[in-house]
Amino acid sequence: MKLTNPKSIQESEKEFIDTINAELDWDVIEQMLLDKHNFEVQDDIEYKDGNLIVYKNEIAYKFDFEIKVPLSVIFNRSGQCLSMSTTRGKEALENREDVEIQNPPATQTFNGEPDKEKVEEMAVEIADLISEINNNA
Repeated sequence: MKLTNPKSIQESEKEFIDTINAELDWDVIEQMLLDKHNFEVQDDIEYKDGNLIVYKNEIAYKFDFEIKVPLSVIFNRSGQCLSMSTTRGKEALENREDVEIQNPPATQTFNGEPDKEKVEEMAVEIADLISEINNNA
């Protein structure tokens, strides 16, 4: 025996969740993301879903969002990852040693001689680029 219309309950729950969502302090949430996960939020945060749940024997609210975070990846010419960061802008400029562009010499083998195969590949690639530039000019 139903005591009320289930659709009415669902609509009221949705309104309640939407009200809580509207009152979230995004400055605090963004600061927590930065402090705890080193994430800087980029663009808008997209609300996906909200719900009333039981978490560790306590009534709680769960909200799901989609966020964009900037991602900077630095890797060397061998393809090895040197650094990965989810912050950009001022912090990247402050950490100059992390973003300084260096021009290392051609790949060296253990005997100090350049790897001839790599040098040839690079020369062919450079020649192709120059040819492409000349053809477009």
